[in-house]
Amino acid sequence: MEPELSHSVSAHAATADSAARVEDIARERALVDRAIAGDGAAISDVVRQLQDPLYRLALRMVWRPAEAEDATQEILLRVVGNLATWRGEAKLLTWAYRIGVNYLLNLERQTPQEAAQLSLDAYGASLADGLAAEDYRGPEAELLSHEVRLNCSQAMLQCLARDERVAFVLGDVFELRSADAAWILGITAPAFRKRLERAKKRIGTFLNSACGVADPEAFCRCSRRVDKALALGRVDPKRPVFARHAVSPGGRTVTEAEQQMIRLHEAAAVIRLHPDYAAPQAKMDAIAGLLSSGRFPMLD
Repeated sequence: MEPELSHSVSAHAATADSAARVEDIARERALVDRAIAGDGAAISDVVRQLQDPLYRLALRMVWRPAEAEDATQEILLRVVGNLATWRGEAKLLTWAYRIGVNYLLNLERQTPQEAAQLSLDAYGASLADGLAAEDYRGPEAELLSHEVRLNCSQAMLQCLARDERVAFVLGDVFELRSADAAWILGITAPAFRKRLERAKKRIGTFLNSACGVADPEAFCRCSRRVDKALALGRVDPKRPVFARHAVSPGGRTVTEAEQQMIRLHEAAAVIRLHPDYAAPQAKMDAIAGLLSSGRFPMLD
């Protein structure tokens, strides 16, 4: 393609993208205005649109679903309680991510990896301990291998400092634009890109040296970690936490996410192997009940 034509196509695409964002924000503005006016259906629609993406953000940051459920509930209550302050400077989800990130970065509760100040190097060494010589052949072998893989990728994220972790999640897992991710974090786009590159380098180096999913030459295999994970109680064969987690309607399943990674052939894609998890409905129903109880001053 000629340089002039290529530039013209890029400019047209950017203009079209900008116009689409303006239209999206206008639709969201109308929805939020109805919610602020006390329309219960509109409030429910806002929560429904935001709950799953916010849950997936929380899950990547706090590791375990139970903690992610609690965090998502608190974030959603803050989002709805501050709807009147949304000025349309960013899309509604982007604005909600900003509230969620601020909450998650300041959580006093630490994950086990954070409490132990576990580095990726130390985590990689721990994977070599107890690695079986052969693939696991017991009941539900494929399911448990999936569970080990998903649990492992969650655990490795916790070995990053929180500011690098959230940059990696926003930029490389959620694939947000640098400008949007930087706005969420309250930093400049160049500062965000530098932080993201640092996190990608750490994760990429670790995966390429240790993870057989990312690099066939690496030593670790999910199917050879199953016995150790079962012995340590990190995986419950009767109740796998991640492999059978509910997904959003139309979202990727565990198998579809894995096939996507295989096509991508990149180390960082291992983190994107997680399916499109849905926020647990029971917790979301509890939020809806709280919002409709008249006891929550969300729109004062």
